[in-house]
Amino acid sequence: MAEPQNTPATGLTPRSASPAAAASSSGTKPRVLHLGDAIRFNPKTYEALAARYDVVRPSTPDRQRGRFKEALEQGKWGNFEAIFRPFWGTGGEMGPWDAELIDLLPAGVKVFASAGAGFDWVDTERLGKRGVLYCNGGSAPADAVADFAVAMIISTFRHLPWCMSAATSGSPSEFQECHIKAPAQSNNLRNQVLGIIGMGNIGQRIAARCRHGFGMKIHYFDVVRKGNEIEQPLAATFHDDLQSIVEASDCTVLCTPTGPGTGTVINASTLAHFRRGARFVNVARGSLVDEDDLVAALREERISAVALDVHAKEPHPHEGLKQFAAQGRAMLTCHNAGGTVQCHAEFEDLSMRNVMAVLSGGQALSPVNLHHLKG
Repeated sequence: MAEPQNTPATGLTPRSASPAAAASSSGTKPRVLHLGDAIRFNPKTYEALAARYDVVRPSTPDRQRGRFKEALEQGKWGNFEAIFRPFWGTGGEMGPWDAELIDLLPAGVKVFASAGAGFDWVDTERLGKRGVLYCNGGSAPADAVADFAVAMIISTFRHLPWCMSAATSGSPSEFQECHIKAPAQSNNLRNQVLGIIGMGNIGQRIAARCRHGFGMKIHYFDVVRKGNEIEQPLAATFHDDLQSIVEASDCTVLCTPTGPGTGTVINASTLAHFRRGARFVNVARGSLVDEDDLVAALREERISAVALDVHAKEPHPHEGLKQFAAQGRAMLTCHNAGGTVQCHAEFEDLSMRNVMAVLSGGQALSPVNLHHLKG
């Protein structure tokens, strides 16, 4: 998900330890590795972090994989106890956090806190088995992504790419053709079934907007069924498998988090069960969709329209999908869903607060891999 920025959440500063309490038994401050750009939005949070810990920020050249790996091998940054990456656009120059990097971390590392909601670039299980808690961006991008997803859902029902391209084509005949023909293929959102795959923070916000704002019927699939306090206000119907939910849905939205080895969720097998003429939206991860299979479903008109913010081989959208975008049946965006100033700021703030919470002996604010944590 694109990095963003939300108004810093209040009341999250860890209170369980003072700067003095955070010092190690040797009297020196614990060290924290800061990956990426300097702090921009939350100077007071950074002041609190720097008062407690010795913050070290490797240069951009030092973050390139070869040099980064060599620095870890040589202990260039000492026995740091935490890593934080406050922005999504920088700090990831070393590439995937796999065994090659994770196994070189100092033994005392306790937490890795990063911007972003997805974590398919980091082996959270391996981190956990080394005793490192991984924290993601939590709910920071939820509102931004939900807003964007609603625009994409509307696009699939109202053929917005076609309407927009025809209006700017410079051709009066294309304008008139769209004006006449688009209404016959467009539909109101009210009473349409919206199928949500992944009913987390983002999924719940999409559901609320579409249920209360547009009168859509909410169906969802998740690995764990939600309680009545979530289902009842949304009049939400739970499905316990993927086949069931796509069979029931007029539009399916993929917004589930991912990890290494998840594989595809939308592929020939699941697409075969979509209602003919159904719609599909992806604001999760491009790697969860077999794009060749999706293009085939569009060609067969099993899928009438799609909207994709994420792509399997970014920054290169699938050529077949680009063709359908030119035809007005696909909305393709540049991993923009979480990209707001507010979301970027909250990512930054949350990464630092997670570090302070864990190193002071408290609970992480947005842990991902507790179930893999040794001990």
